[in-house]
Amino acid sequence: MTLSSAINAAMSGIYASSRNSNVVADNLANALTPGHSRRVLSVTSAGAGVPGVRVGDVQLVKDPAILASRRVSEADFEAAEQRASFFSRVSNAVGTVDDEFSLASLQSNFSSALVEAISRPDSGPRLNELAVSAAALAEGLNSASDVVRAQRVAAENSIDAQVDSLNQGLKDVERLNAKIVLARASGQDPVGLLDQRDQVIDEINKIVPVKVVERDNNQVALFSEGGEILLEGTASQFSFEAKRDILPYMTVDNGLLSGLEIDGRPISTDPNGRLRGGTLAAAFQIRDDYAIEAQQDLDSMARDLIERFQDPAVDPTLSATDAGIFTDNGSAFDPTNEEGLAGRISLNERVALDGDAETWRFRDGLNAVTQGDAGDATLLRSYTDALEASRTITTTTLGTVEVTAATLAADIISRFAQDNETSTNRVAFTVASFIETSEMEQAQGVDTDVELQNLLIIEQAYQANARVITVVNELMDTLLRI
Repeated sequence: MTLSSAINAAMSGIYASSRNSNVVADNLANALTPGHSRRVLSVTSAGAGVPGVRVGDVQLVKDPAILASRRVSEADFEAAEQRASFFSRVSNAVGTVDDEFSLASLQSNFSSALVEAISRPDSGPRLNELAVSAAALAEGLNSASDVVRAQRVAAENSIDAQVDSLNQGLKDVERLNAKIVLARASGQDPVGLLDQRDQVIDEINKIVPVKVVERDNNQVALFSEGGEILLEGTASQFSFEAKRDILPYMTVDNGLLSGLEIDGRPISTDPNGRLRGGTLAAAFQIRDDYAIEAQQDLDSMARDLIERFQDPAVDPTLSATDAGIFTDNGSAFDPTNEEGLAGRISLNERVALDGDAETWRFRDGLNAVTQGDAGDATLLRSYTDALEASRTITTTTLGTVEVTAATLAADIISRFAQDNETSTNRVAFTVASFIETSEMEQAQGVDTDVELQNLLIIEQAYQANARVITVVNELMDTLLRI
């Protein structure tokens, strides 16, 4: 090897050591930075017969398979957590069987108050307690309905925010694609831009799970798991019109709620559609499926209560168009207007304690002209019989069943409890998968011990190459003195 070859080899080694030390320093400085990927410098032989090394680009240490697996599990976890939050709130609203404020307990309290009133029909306090328990039952249904409605509005707001975030994220990836191309064209290292783009894609992936496809010049295209184009050169544009409030009868099918559009065309938000998975599909599922089904169950219970006591066969003082103990916002119930009934059910003002209460009407009839025999419990027994009678009820989730009022209340809260448990178990499963894939990904991240060892190796390489230059310099001095 000639002296010039030795110098060139040593200089390339020193340059490689310098670049390597910068890369290691960057790794150490960002070891705790979220989203930072470990960098390595590509160093190869300069070629056959050419002394020294060739320094290439800085590369990110990422396994595409592990990255894709982590993104899938993360999207599943985020969606499962959103669904679980809905079922938890609704389950808390209706309560559990042993909860003193649950719908089942309120139903039981009302039934017990009837029994107490039957034992002493002449007792004003017992009739007043019957009014209190009946009002509490109606208010319990009102409260549960309000929670369902609030959760539906929250889902609507979540959809609106997610669509904005999705559009912004896709535009950011489009811009980063362009910046990466420009960086490479100008000879700059785009590794920081690549890392930034991956972080943006991670955020998009939570909303709509994505498949990343490599394109020329380090650009990427994004597709949904169902094959919808999200970004191919240019970003797709999502649109959605949010409502400030949502009433129970408002749906996408009747045109009162907005669906989702992509580049001006409607796209299905079905759980198994082209945008399946992720928090966006979960929010639509809550708004358009889960909340509607929950409202229907509550409305079925409210309807059952009203119809049990609105029957003139139970209270002979009522006509076919009169309201019974429970009313639809003060009026008789219209079977064609069941949607949202749980939010409108109320105690008949004729026996409500917040007005000119005449609780003797529980005993003598809601439309009785005057008080009757204070010891006559016939009507109160008729109320109890009506409450304990089995009626045919049809709901979306329970199907068609023959139940008493108490059984229906218990079945409804049991159904919500079961949905809550199922969704909680789903979160536990998805979080375990997410943690496992995240740990696999983190194993590829920055290990400070390894990086410090790399620094020692880089230092040794630098010293070796510096020693070569020193020796060559001493040889040159010797030759010049001869």
